[in-house]
Amino acid sequence: MQYHHDGYVGHDPRVREAAGTGVDRTEELPETMDVLIVGAGPAGIVQAAQLTDYPDVHTRIIERRPTRLAAGRADGLFPRSGETFQAFEFYDSIAQEAAHMREMSFWGPHPENPTEIARGARAPDPPASVSEFPILTVNQARVIDYFAARAANGPARININYGFEFLDLTVHDSGEYPVEVRLREVDGSERTVRAKYVMGCDGARSRLRGCMDVEVSSDSASQAWAVMDILANTDFPDFRTRSGIQSDKDGTILLIPREGGFLTRFYVSLESPNDENRERVMSTTAEEAIERANRILHPYSVDVRKVAWYSNYEVRHTVAESFDDVAAQQNPDLTPRVFIAGDACHTHSAKAGQGMNVSIQDGWNFAWKIGQVLEGRSDESLLQTYHDERQVVAQKLIDYDKEWSAMMSKRPEEMAGPQEIVDFFVDTANFPGGFETHYQPSRITGTAEHQALAKGFPIGMRFKSALVSRVADSLPVHVGHHFRADGRWRLYAFSDAEGTDVADLAAWLEDSKDSPVRLFTPEGADIDSVFDAKVIYQQDYHAVDVNDVPSLFRPKVGEYGLTDWEKVYATIPDEDFFDARGIDRSGALVIVRPDMYVAHVLPLSARNEITEFFAQSMVRQAAPDLVPA
Repeated sequence: MQYHHDGYVGHDPRVREAAGTGVDRTEELPETMDVLIVGAGPAGIVQAAQLTDYPDVHTRIIERRPTRLAAGRADGLFPRSGETFQAFEFYDSIAQEAAHMREMSFWGPHPENPTEIARGARAPDPPASVSEFPILTVNQARVIDYFAARAANGPARININYGFEFLDLTVHDSGEYPVEVRLREVDGSERTVRAKYVMGCDGARSRLRGCMDVEVSSDSASQAWAVMDILANTDFPDFRTRSGIQSDKDGTILLIPREGGFLTRFYVSLESPNDENRERVMSTTAEEAIERANRILHPYSVDVRKVAWYSNYEVRHTVAESFDDVAAQQNPDLTPRVFIAGDACHTHSAKAGQGMNVSIQDGWNFAWKIGQVLEGRSDESLLQTYHDERQVVAQKLIDYDKEWSAMMSKRPEEMAGPQEIVDFFVDTANFPGGFETHYQPSRITGTAEHQALAKGFPIGMRFKSALVSRVADSLPVHVGHHFRADGRWRLYAFSDAEGTDVADLAAWLEDSKDSPVRLFTPEGADIDSVFDAKVIYQQDYHAVDVNDVPSLFRPKVGEYGLTDWEKVYATIPDEDFFDARGIDRSGALVIVRPDMYVAHVLPLSARNEITEFFAQSMVRQAAPDLVPA
């Protein structure tokens, strides 16, 4: 963490100074606000955690429940979520609580005695090529707690207003706060509030979605599962390893170790539901599910000492055709005012573990955009990119989940062989990991003319980290781990061998009146308040004299104009970043969005192309005179 730049901090540095709407913020829900978030699940709370860094934006988040969620259903956190937690500065803390997955075991009928199961294969979980972050399992409620703490401790001091049930809304044609929202409080009384924008994160049965003219496609997968969190003893040897277990005739178990060392989740397949048996199948009790699990596990058994949570569900795949109230009309002149995210947009089976992970990315995608618009850094047309980017992701999620669910539900005789499910698991690992999202060219995502300069950073995909050495203190660090969810754009300048081209680029960015840094940074702000520029040299860090580094990468920041020493990096011998990510030795500029997706790759010689790219989505500031570097 970096702090002390505005003076000595003697308390927990995660509790930052209040600013903007965070100063004298009232606990009561006011009559008007800029952004109203309905629902404090993963999709909603990540928005509050991001918007706390936009303190001039008045954000409120409401939750129907009267108090904090004690236990959530979702628990699996894939590597992209780990990267996100790192950006929001709580990965280390939540990782200490969580169970870590490193391998998945696949069990099937014993080839010589199919009435018993036998381990068929193991596979890395996730494969090493996917990410340096592991898969974690931890209760969804704790994920919400960490995001909520960041929201509350950030400059905007955003806390959840509990006990407000959303009833309906009306979007008016005019007025500063055109969205009128009707709510019900715990005591049954109703009240109305107004907002500039409303985001619905109120779940699969979203009332807010019902107020929008949004079509939802839905189909049943003819699959039913019992799910239970259990405290148990067993002789099954992979009880603390994520496992797919398929019996000859009795069905399938997906076993997921949970946090704390003792808790385990079982997904147990039930009969395929139809019109005749649906009521009976969906009323399967925990005792019946445990009995079925023991038949599947034979010759092993599980002695369940306590069922901490139990439910059953029929797999249905749904996806909203529009993620805002005007997307379906395909009219670029209309400004969306009402949006949906998370389960309000997409529902699917729980076995792929994607619900919470994708919902978090929905929320983060929207939050920085609405923050930029309401701070006057971008015009309202930026908000249209939320639907354009995330609806495609939701559809791909449904397609993937259908494949994975069908694979997990196959009978042994329906498979080409025991390796089929293992191959599918390995070959598709990037998707559940969260790394197949690929945003198409738009006002915030460039085209690929110069992609060859940085092959390892595909434009439109997430910035994939690698090890470098920080020059100032020789510390080996993952450069991507120093990305912060603070609303800033990143300019990663990969130096040419001599360092002359990167120096020329830095001088232009810092001094030219045509530079985006000059055009789009507010008057009086630190030079890195909108664009966080970092440099990575090809040389070993011993060969880099920090005093020779351009001042753009050594900015003076904060109240006392202190030098930031943590923007200058060099390669590590035998772990060359340029080789690891296919960076051309002539150098490259990699532009990364506030949500950690690569926005553009350009040569170090680029000038007008950089400014023109940012001019597509950013509003020129009235008096772009910066604090001297």
